[in-house]
Amino acid sequence: MQISLSLTLFLIMISIFGCKQDEKDVYLFSYFKDNGQDGLHLAYSYDGLKWASLNNDKSYLTPQVGNDKLMRDPCIIRDSEGIFHMVWTVSWRDKGIGYASSKDLLHWSEQKFIPVMEHEADAKNCWAPEIFYDDVKQQYLIFWATTIPGRFPETDYQDNKGIEGQGYNHRMYYVTTKDFNNFSETKIFYDHGFNVIDATLIKVGSEYLMFLKDETNLPFTPQKNIKIAKSKFAVGPYSKASAAITGDYWAEGPTLVNIKGSWHLYFDKYTLGKYGLLVSKDLVNWTDKSDSLNYPSGLRHGTVFKVPESILTNLL
Repeated sequence: MQISLSLTLFLIMISIFGCKQDEKDVYLFSYFKDNGQDGLHLAYSYDGLKWASLNNDKSYLTPQVGNDKLMRDPCIIRDSEGIFHMVWTVSWRDKGIGYASSKDLLHWSEQKFIPVMEHEADAKNCWAPEIFYDDVKQQYLIFWATTIPGRFPETDYQDNKGIEGQGYNHRMYYVTTKDFNNFSETKIFYDHGFNVIDATLIKVGSEYLMFLKDETNLPFTPQKNIKIAKSKFAVGPYSKASAAITGDYWAEGPTLVNIKGSWHLYFDKYTLGKYGLLVSKDLVNWTDKSDSLNYPSGLRHGTVFKVPESILTNLL
């Protein structure tokens, strides 16, 4: 009788306190497929190398806002209260970005269009927005790439005749917000005299590192690679870009996560139709582990982020 009572008490203790034990970390990859017309896709991994799609590789959220109603380049971060915040590219030609939030990545808030470049009459686009939380100023940064024809004439002739035969000459811009309802005025985020897109941020110690794509094309030596800039403050100013850390191929869409003490940099080798992976312990010396990377077919530019295993369990 006493043994039975002790076992019962033990099971009760497990049921009460078991959920407070540290959960295993799991990594999620938010991404889009094709042109982003069907919406948000998610994949998961325990080791950062082997990625499997969720929901039978079907979309979790159908895009509703913007001229083209696309959901390209979905960037997701999770706040201290467990709420996920997502921004994305809504259109090839639009003056704003999309935003939605969720508690579980399954049920989402109403989608909002944030007109971050509406004040610029000639702005052509808002591409690849990202969110970063500035824990010093306790605010979020949302940043993206925009072309404003004639704004940076010294590099306008670098345009590579993109969509609809019209060239692009991007710079990075940003706004800040504390609640995703009220936003600061739009400001320049990164301009060091070259065409730049696809920036992402991490904080290491007291230093902020921006990983960006140098979009320089003809008539200069084409770059199309990933570089690093640094700052003492989240909003900058940021340094000149480093030498390229990616190789002899065109790369874009960098996203980083730290897995067991090593930084994993994922990026799209878009002209090769492949995804790449560089790994580093010091953010200086990088090892190419692209050949060890397994990922869902058709995965395109998104964000890798860490979540508790219970989030994945719920998704599964």
